[in-house]
Amino acid sequence: MLALGNQAPDFKAIDQNGISHQLKDYKGKKLALYFYPKDNTPGCTVQACNVRDHYALLETHGISILGVSIDTAKSHQKFTEKFQLNFPILVDEDHSMVSAYQVWQLKKFMGKEFMGTVRTTFLINEQGMIEHIINKVKTKDHVQQILALWT
Repeated sequence: MLALGNQAPDFKAIDQNGISHQLKDYKGKKLALYFYPKDNTPGCTVQACNVRDHYALLETHGISILGVSIDTAKSHQKFTEKFQLNFPILVDEDHSMVSAYQVWQLKKFMGKEFMGTVRTTFLINEQGMIEHIINKVKTKDHVQQILALWT
């Protein structure tokens, strides 16, 4: 079970533009790594637009942010274009990141059980350690939650 103070699991993934990202790329920086269920769904769109609208504020506080979902690069590209998103969204089609960060879990919706991504944000410090975990993400105020913990 991932916990505060643990080393963040390493990852290597491409974003919606085909650019590769690895945990080591963010060494010496604060990184908010947020996992969300699906592109173009209501809650995920609200969350992404909150990040878009406050991206510059995160940067002024020295915080990098990456979104992650199991959608394809093509889906991420369409999502990015439709909502003019200004930050990287990583492709995790093979479920390696959702598995490593333990957010691929059994979920319930309308009486049905299924496996899916649990909306979770990991705040990873400059040394690559998990400093905070946001389990109860407020999609409309996601950036504000991050800043409340890191400023």
